[in-house]
Amino acid sequence: MKTLFQYNWIVREQWYQWCEETTPEELQRVRVGGVGGILHTLFHIVDVEWSWIRVLQDKPDFQEDFENYNTLEKVRNLDKEFKQDVEPFVNSWNAEMETRPLDIPRLDGTVEILAWGEVMRHVIAHEIHHVGQLSVWSREVGKPPVSANLIRKGLIQPNETQLQD
Repeated sequence: MKTLFQYNWIVREQWYQWCEETTPEELQRVRVGGVGGILHTLFHIVDVEWSWIRVLQDKPDFQEDFENYNTLEKVRNLDKEFKQDVEPFVNSWNAEMETRPLDIPRLDGTVEILAWGEVMRHVIAHEIHHVGQLSVWSREVGKPPVSANLIRKGLIQPNETQLQD
């Protein structure tokens, strides 16, 4: 679990760096698919990650509008602020948390019960899905996308005692 969150954070930072070399107009341009444009999608990724973690912690959800965070600097600062809550939660993850139930009230008055592990994996997959959209849009802008490759990001090191001669 932790490895895939770390992967997403590395790739997200690389997207922020990619955005530094892209005009604000391109970052704001409304595009087909997703939640809008490049910057709005990065905001959405940060918002959804933090919101689900807050739900798991039984804390109030984030209810801000993208218009209040419509620059790269503001999205990055929000991400940095939220990560102070998210990272310790992710780092404290253990096997007992996998099947802990989460009650989600539905509009019809019923309650849906999800497992915490399912929610955490949804958060991971959600970001990966949107990174794919960013990759398509980067090509529309005429720039190569950030690599989605998990390999060579230094997330898991081989056990040197098991290396073959």
